[in-house]
Amino acid sequence: MFTGIIETLGIIKGLKKENDNLHITLTSAVANELKIDQSVAHNGVCLTVIAVNNNDYTVTAIKETIQKTNLGSWKVGDFINLERALKLGDRLDGHIVQGHVDQTGVCKRVEEVNGSWYFTFEYDSQLNNITIEKGSITVNGVSLTVVNSKESEFSVAIIPYTYEHTNFNSFKKDSEVNLEFDVVGKYVARLHALKH
Repeated sequence: MFTGIIETLGIIKGLKKENDNLHITLTSAVANELKIDQSVAHNGVCLTVIAVNNNDYTVTAIKETIQKTNLGSWKVGDFINLERALKLGDRLDGHIVQGHVDQTGVCKRVEEVNGSWYFTFEYDSQLNNITIEKGSITVNGVSLTVVNSKESEFSVAIIPYTYEHTNFNSFKKDSEVNLEFDVVGKYVARLHALKH
């Protein structure tokens, strides 16, 4: 369980294919605090730590995870948003995030407005995911509030701190991102679909 509040950035140091799996090695300021079997969200994708070596650690993604996320496009040198799992008793500053990406989206527009940024994302609404005005959304692991919600599009506003301390500053038109829709909204939508 996560909150969508990014702790730090990691840098991809190595990518190694093994059958259908992808082993990802990252350098990070929190690496030496990690333990094998811990869960860490990487751009919103919950992955298990399989090795730790000083300031580097390795996680593994399986085929299904690679297919449902933007992991397949990751390259050595990319900056990745990192969040360790929520500790019981911590403040829930973002919203309840599972680390289970629902689908990818594409950045359609980036606008700077008086020191903040508006990002507009498009997604395939045929997968039955929805956003609502002022609802929660997770974009590359970042907990955000939806503005301008439409059937297959939404926008988010980014303050300078978030822009500088996440990989939002690397997004441009057509950047692919991981989306996790609000878990409460997903249950409500599923219950509604079952009744009709």
